[in-house]
Amino acid sequence: MSRTRPTRDVQAFEARATDAELDDLRARLAAARLPEAETVRHAAPGPRRWDQGVPLADLVDVVRYWRTEYDWRAFEARLDRIGQFRTTIDGLGIHFLHRRSARADATALILTHGWPGSVAEFIDVIDELADPKDADAPAFHVVVPSLPGFGHSDKPTAPGWGIEKIAAAWVELMDRLGYGTFLAHGGDWGGPITTVLAGRFPAHVLGIHTTTAQAPPGLSTDGLTAAELAWVEETHDFWNGPPAAFAKQQATRPQTIGYSLVDSPVGLLAWILDKFAQWTDTEDSPFETISLDRFLDNVTLYWLTRSGASSARIYYESHLSLDPELRVDVPSAVVVYPHDIEKCPRPWAQRRYRRIVRWRAADVGGHFPSLEVPAYFVEDLREGLAAVLAARR
Repeated sequence: MSRTRPTRDVQAFEARATDAELDDLRARLAAARLPEAETVRHAAPGPRRWDQGVPLADLVDVVRYWRTEYDWRAFEARLDRIGQFRTTIDGLGIHFLHRRSARADATALILTHGWPGSVAEFIDVIDELADPKDADAPAFHVVVPSLPGFGHSDKPTAPGWGIEKIAAAWVELMDRLGYGTFLAHGGDWGGPITTVLAGRFPAHVLGIHTTTAQAPPGLSTDGLTAAELAWVEETHDFWNGPPAAFAKQQATRPQTIGYSLVDSPVGLLAWILDKFAQWTDTEDSPFETISLDRFLDNVTLYWLTRSGASSARIYYESHLSLDPELRVDVPSAVVVYPHDIEKCPRPWAQRRYRRIVRWRAADVGGHFPSLEVPAYFVEDLREGLAAVLAARR
């Protein structure tokens, strides 16, 4: 399925699914055994019709498209055009995209995805970040690694690959590419990983931008605005209610759910689609804002690399594991999207990120902004990192 070409510690990489693998996927989709329709009273359009999970009619439509129209080869070609590589760090093969800018003034930037995302989250913004059409916009040498156990990165065979070890691996990865100092961005798991990067390795990290600021635990709500109190309540309700059932499952029994995710493409599709539906800023379906093809690029990457179980283990390794005493002193930019699953008030964020140089509350967008609102995401990331760099002068 893959070919590598050695170039010192880093290898150029290409991935090609075999025709047999794609035929097997289509055959499994055609032979899928589906349950009866959900028993909810809420008709389309509207989010309440998702109360029991992915509605049968929606799943049938996506499965049909996946089986008969979706083009995986186009995504493979897109990854190759960006540039794919692998290197081995602490005995584990790490896959990453690397797009160097043509601009002499470009700064290195590492983008870290989360679950249920992948490098597919960023492929529509990499080119514009590396070589912006506006000559006055900042440019970046963009590195997008696949988390351990995700995509074409290796699957850990022993415990220990949590957020602290991943952050240390990212420093080593960037050093191998010639980037002794760099900027970092992350959302979802990329948020805490980026926080650890900045807190543990300030000599290497020039500054950060995040959509998932992580406040220390146990802070008082005294003095928060009404809007900030609403954010706190929404975040609490998410993590302490039914929407967080997936995290409890993956944090405690990733192997059990992993059998279904690796064996059934429909099971994998439904598990991931449920999260995209809940976490996007839409009225009825995530495909109001996210391309169905890009969504299926992400799901198919999970399927072909058999990473349903291995990716889920990041919850077992790292759920609620961020050091409560960790503080970030490098310049930081934070944006909060209105339909994200975690929204941290600025007074709380400032207790961990002690040099917030730019803070934004976006008007639209959810948990996957690079897919939902890519133009705004790029603009905000540029402005945030420009503020970070200016603060270092």
